[in-house]
Amino acid sequence: KRPKKLPVVLSVTEANSVLSYLNGTPLLVAQLMYGAGLRLKEALRLRVQDVDFGRMEITVRHGKGGKDRMTLLPKVSVEPLRTQIESSRLLHQKALEDGACFVHLPHALARKYPNAGKELAWQYIFASTQLSKDPRTGNVGRHHINERGIQSAVKHAVRKAGVNKNASCHTFRHSFATHLLESGYDIRTVQELLGHANVNTTMIYTHVLNRGGKAVLSPVDR
Repeated sequence: KRPKKLPVVLSVTEANSVLSYLNGTPLLVAQLMYGAGLRLKEALRLRVQDVDFGRMEITVRHGKGGKDRMTLLPKVSVEPLRTQIESSRLLHQKALEDGACFVHLPHALARKYPNAGKELAWQYIFASTQLSKDPRTGNVGRHHINERGIQSAVKHAVRKAGVNKNASCHTFRHSFATHLLESGYDIRTVQELLGHANVNTTMIYTHVLNRGGKAVLSPVDR
């Protein structure tokens, strides 16, 4: 059994400082991780149909454990997401003109929706600019961007922000949960937004709230 480790969490000031050193796609992905509690892969695997601007919701499909869940869409990400979707649309249109209409679909969805590759709704929001060949089928289509570029940009931003913590992309998700609990949101609500099957998994964030060790007031501060 692996020992439990407390998650690394940024303060609100530290998180905003790190974001200030990001721009473009890395900034938008980081906003979704910190503002919606997405994992890095969940953000990169978002498809056009997964964002509901009217309801300000994001649908995470086939997250960890194969579960779907709903989470919030941060207001700050609305316009950048619209721009990103337009970029994906233009790439998709060009691919169709060149005869490439394959898009990777999980599990049996490829058989259920054989024409999904032609529809914008199924395209990745963070689509790669390069076409690639599916090693299993040989079909040529477009995948999402590589996660390493985002990871590298975040690490660089953490250093430039002077944050002396072992922070990574996943730290934004930890910070999302912790800051919601600090703001007084119910732990069950946070559990649903994170997609945890058991509330005990979410409970770990109660141990890193901004209240000192185990939320105890030091006697020297009385």
